[in-house]
Amino acid sequence: MGIWNELILSPRRLRPIRRYNSPAMNKPGLVYLCLMFCLVLPLTLLMMKASAAPETPPLLVAANQGDRDISIIDPVAAKQLATVPEGGVTGHEVATSPDGRTVYVPIYGSAGVGKPGTDGQEMVVIDLPSRTVTGKVDFGHGVRPHCPVYDRASGMLYVTTELDQTVTIVDPKTLKIVGTVPTGQKESHMLVISRDGKRGYTSNVGAGSVSVLDLPGRKIIAIIPISSEAQRIAISNDDNMVFTSDQTKPQLAVIDTATNKIKTWVPLPAIGYGTSPTPDGRFLLVAMPKANQLAVVDLASLKVVRTVDVPEHPVKVLARPDGKVAYVSCSGAKQVAVVDLSQWKVDSLIDAGKGVDGLAWAAPGSHAGIHNQHQKPVGRQS
Repeated sequence: MGIWNELILSPRRLRPIRRYNSPAMNKPGLVYLCLMFCLVLPLTLLMMKASAAPETPPLLVAANQGDRDISIIDPVAAKQLATVPEGGVTGHEVATSPDGRTVYVPIYGSAGVGKPGTDGQEMVVIDLPSRTVTGKVDFGHGVRPHCPVYDRASGMLYVTTELDQTVTIVDPKTLKIVGTVPTGQKESHMLVISRDGKRGYTSNVGAGSVSVLDLPGRKIIAIIPISSEAQRIAISNDDNMVFTSDQTKPQLAVIDTATNKIKTWVPLPAIGYGTSPTPDGRFLLVAMPKANQLAVVDLASLKVVRTVDVPEHPVKVLARPDGKVAYVSCSGAKQVAVVDLSQWKVDSLIDAGKGVDGLAWAAPGSHAGIHNQHQKPVGRQS
């Protein structure tokens, strides 16, 4: 039996060379074995690489209220690659799946929050690689679904459903509704979730309050009064603070999540709107639509330390996971501003659609924290 057959057939194939004692037999066998190893290993690695799924490049997704579509943006080239019609009137906010391939767009309706108009009852699901609508979630009746948040702790998708005064839980694998959580307040417009998936916080616009929710228990824990009207909401990277903007005065409410009470107020240069913490946990970025500025709040001192000029009517802020830039949707200008967070200035402008609003980052493994809209904390803030 030759050495190759011996290696293949013998159950003790790690010892065959010992059976050949002469140098004449050992040397050719070893050379042949080494040659086979050198040929087979690279071929195997090449086949494994070829069979692996292609890596999805990072993308920025924006919801264009006026155009009733989403923009797919190349963040490296800082340009819009394509638009995808939603097929409804109209999406305001977006969320992405952890693999960066799927976008969820609730179809809100034809009006602003609390105003007369149609009542949306669907959420569309868009496949980014094919740039097509591939599924829908029907809420059964008009609920004005608005803000989707993907919770990686539970693997569920939470969507605010205003007219029912609830947050609806959707299984993203089956696109089936699996439950609801009451908010106890009207116009529960925006939602953030703690990294462990146990607590949810909604900004209730017309009620001027924040609802604190036990998500696993599907019940209300507390309702925190803010003002006669409040807008948007964010949570600090360590889950210790929740922020919402008073719409009657230029001030930001800071809620202590340990006590579920207002910790302090941060005076702003103008009335705030959308907010986002930076990935290092040091700052909170606050869009100020009427001032056409971004306020930068130091989270250690809870004071505004600078402002950044941006195009007309900024409404949404999204800090990129790498912490280098923040994206600001400027709905009046139909642009997304790219703000350099080291220089604190607009680095570039990306053309988007009419009424550009909701933003989401789409990339495999980009959700450094549990949720779609905040990142892993670097250090605990006071």
